[in-house]
Amino acid sequence: MRVDAARNLDAILQTGARLLAEDSSTSVTAIAAEAGVSRRLVHRRFASREALEDSVIDAKLGAIDAVISDARLDRAPVAVALHRFVEGIIAVVRRYPIDPEQMRGSAESYSRMLEQRARIAVFMRRAMDEGLIRSDLPEGMAVALLHEIVGLLALQFPDCDPGQAADLAVGTLLKGMGAS
Repeated sequence: MRVDAARNLDAILQTGARLLAEDSSTSVTAIAAEAGVSRRLVHRRFASREALEDSVIDAKLGAIDAVISDARLDRAPVAVALHRFVEGIIAVVRRYPIDPEQMRGSAESYSRMLEQRARIAVFMRRAMDEGLIRSDLPEGMAVALLHEIVGLLALQFPDCDPGQAADLAVGTLLKGMGAS
């Protein structure tokens, strides 16, 4: 793919993710205008608004797969893997802020998202087993807190660098909010 074509596609997908996150009925025309490309270009690339939405979701899931792989959740030291994962996932959530609930429309995408969440849950269980996270928490609480902290830092504090946001997220997850 030519550099300009790749840049246009990236702009369409990122803009589509942002606008669809704000309003799931956003039109292709609005996405094209905001992305700085013609509506015709978007229609050449995507047969329908639904196809564009599917591509946005696929791009987000692909980026999450890359983050999970790069973090080496199954073999890197837990603290290192946790920081890598959080830093990478914050960047993905900012790039593609589409809500995971919007993935329910596609059985394949939803299944893929659930598989990713299962891998993260296995990692968090490993963190508990190795003593980095309390093991007496109710089932699923550590994973839920991780998702909430990531979402908060990714979307409510967009000016915070992903590395600094990861420092805050991991510190908060592991040590709480106490002043010690």
